[in-house]
Order: sequence, then C-alpha cells, then structure tokens
Amino acid sequence: MIIVVRPHSTREQINHILERIAELGFKPHISEGEHRTIIGVIGDENKLQAEPLAAIPGVEQVLPIMKAFKLASREFHAQDSVVEVGAPGRKRVRVGGGHLAMIAGPCAIEGAPVMDEIAGKVKAAGANLLRGGAFKPRTSPYSFQGLGEDGLKILRDAGEKHGMPVVTEVMDPRQVDLVNRYADMLQIGARNMQNFDLLREVGQVRKPVLLKRGMSATVKDLLMSAEYILSEGNLQVVLCERGVRSFEDSTRNMMDLSAVPNVKGQSHLPIIADPSHATGRPDLIPAMARAAVAAGADGVHVEVHSCPEKALSDGPQALLPTQYAALMKELRRLAEVMEKTIS
Repeated sequence: MIIVVRPHSTREQINHILERIAELGFKPHISEGEHRTIIGVIGDENKLQAEPLAAIPGVEQVLPIMKAFKLASREFHAQDSVVEVGAPGRKRVRVGGGHLAMIAGPCAIEGAPVMDEIAGKVKAAGANLLRGGAFKPRTSPYSFQGLGEDGLKILRDAGEKHGMPVVTEVMDPRQVDLVNRYADMLQIGARNMQNFDLLREVGQVRKPVLLKRGMSATVKDLLMSAEYILSEGNLQVVLCERGVRSFEDSTRNMMDLSAVPNVKGQSHLPIIADPSHATGRPDLIPAMARAAVAAGADGVHVEVHSCPEKALSDGPQALLPTQYAALMKELRRLAEVMEKTIS
C-alpha cells in the first residue's frame, strides 16, 4: 500500500504518519521525491484496508499496490533510482538515472601482482568499478575456491591504488560482516539469488548490493528477491541480467536482453548486464555489451584477465585488456548517443 502525502505537509505530520503506521504493526518506507513524498506500507493489505489511514493529517491519498514486489515497484518510486558506490571521501560512482557502471576485473582474485596489473589496465580503459571474487561458488568442490580474506585485502588495496570502488561476492550470511569491511558493493551471485537469509542479512548493511538474476529465475523472481533486501531498509540495490538456462548449448547461458526494458517498466531499480557469464564466449561479449547499453542497461559487467589461459577461474570467458579497451571505446560512443555518462 502507498500513502501519498499532501504537498507542503510539515515534518511533524509526516513523522506522525510514520508513527501511526508503526503502531498498527506495519513497516513504513519513506520516499521523498522532488515534488512528492510517498510512504510505502509493508504488511497485509487486507488488514490495512480496515484502518482509516486517509483520515491522518497530511495524507492525501491511500493507494493499494497490486504487485507482489512493493518497494521495488514503479508505483512506490516513479523516478529511476540512482545508487552511489564508494566510501565517503573516496571516488564515488553513480549507477542509474543516466549514469553507467562499467565493472571490470578478473573472475577470481589470484594474487596482488595480477590484480594490480588488471586493475591498472581496466581503469586506463575507462572502467569505474573493480571486481574480483575472494569467495568462489564452484560446481566442483575440487576447483579453486578463492583466497578468502587475503583476497579481499588484495582487492581493497588495488581499488585504493587505482581510485576505483570495489565489488565482490558474498556467499553466506556468516561472511557479510567480513566482506562489508573491504568491499564498497556486495554482490549476490546467481546461485544465491533466492538465499533469503543472505538477502535479509545484506539488507541490514547500509552498502550497495549487486543482485544477479538466478539461472532459472523469472523477472518477477528477481524483483521479489530485491524486495527482501529493500524490506530490511537497504534501498541501494542494482540488478544484473547474466543469462538464464535454455536448450541452447553453443553459449554458456541465454542472455535475456528483454529483461532490461522489462525490469525498467516495472521497477525503479537500476539494472546492468553481464555478457561474460551470459555467453561464456569472448567473441560474443562486445556485441552483447553494446546491445545491453542500447537496450537501456545502466552498465556492463565484464571479466578481464591479462592471461586468460592461466586464470584460476573462468579464464575462457575473459577478455584481454586490449580487447576490453577497444570495447570501452565503442561503449563511450554509444553512451553519447544514448545521452548517458560514464563517470
């Protein structure tokens, strides 16, 4: 349910509305726009309908939200949300609202020299967020599982040296505090998109979250997972289309580019695309990255490695730094046509 606040309502009136909602046992979420303030009310709408909420001073209108995802919906927040990544006093990157996130780096953090080399090259090419996995969810228990906290320290050091906020995956609620100490943005991978305990945990962290679409998840499933994070008070969520399972076997997954405008029509949250995991093929990554930006994506996530044949994880799908630099030149030109910026 949405409560539309009357224009020019006082702060005391708004606070009274929030207090009344809480008294009734529901959770209020306020969204203050340039011209309007609206309050999302989370709870059983059937119970709310019996309450005279429209009689509260300052309330202009009470509207039900029919979608299952309340806080992620356009009804709750009509304008595109903009998520800022980066600690105060450091480089901050805006995602959404015409600002493109260019996330690049190796699949796994392998060591300080390699991380430093890749970070320097993707930064020079125009990337504005550095990625790398310290904890790796692998199909085989015998595959490289990541460097853990040592990897997080390497990623943090590389980000600070090259002036880039860093994003890395968290796989378990018990890892959230640790990853939060080092990362500027916490990534929830495809395999954990419906790990609801983990979603609730990152929802309590006041730091941006990159939420990847599950391999067999619908767009609604993705938005409902985002709702878990939003409902805990963390409104800084960026979605990611990274391909879904299909019968096609010439690519790693099927990249569903329709998900980008589909999400944007239903939700205010930014959405980026990951053509590396979607296709698993370096020859297809540039075309799909360009197509994603043309479709309205708020950024592109690309895996880059200076020597893919020696990579400890997902080397075959990584671009070389020179290939990434060429792609970034194309994406900058496309961003100008789309009237978007890469900061």
